[in-house]
Amino acid sequence: MTQQQTIKFIDNNSATNSQYICVNVDILKILESWRDSVFSFQWLHADGSIKTLNELSEYERPKRELVEQTLKKRKPIVQPILGIGIQENIEIGTGRAELLTLAAHNVKTIPVHIPKTNESDFQVFLADVNS
Repeated sequence: MTQQQTIKFIDNNSATNSQYICVNVDILKILESWRDSVFSFQWLHADGSIKTLNELSEYERPKRELVEQTLKKRKPIVQPILGIGIQENIEIGTGRAELLTLAAHNVKTIPVHIPKTNESDFQVFLADVNS
């Protein structure tokens, strides 16, 4: 699946004000940082690999199934909102299922919303413009 050809992204309604900007991030870099989140165990194994649908909890599984159906129907995906956590790692404010399901489909880059105040912190996570 080439994301530019098959996946359309739409703005997250929670991030449409002037406090947020949209940037394209490298999903692998995001996952590497997010592994340090207290919430990562819900979606990631200790080695950082993404859990399969059957490995997800009963609470998280329906979220992934919804994103899978959205992809299958070729409907737009809502852009996640990311930020920097207390431990200076990536935190996923909203859109965890979207970001991680796309990562499981080997999508390499994704547009996300970030707070303008975190713009300089995200420089290391930005996608290469040639990807």
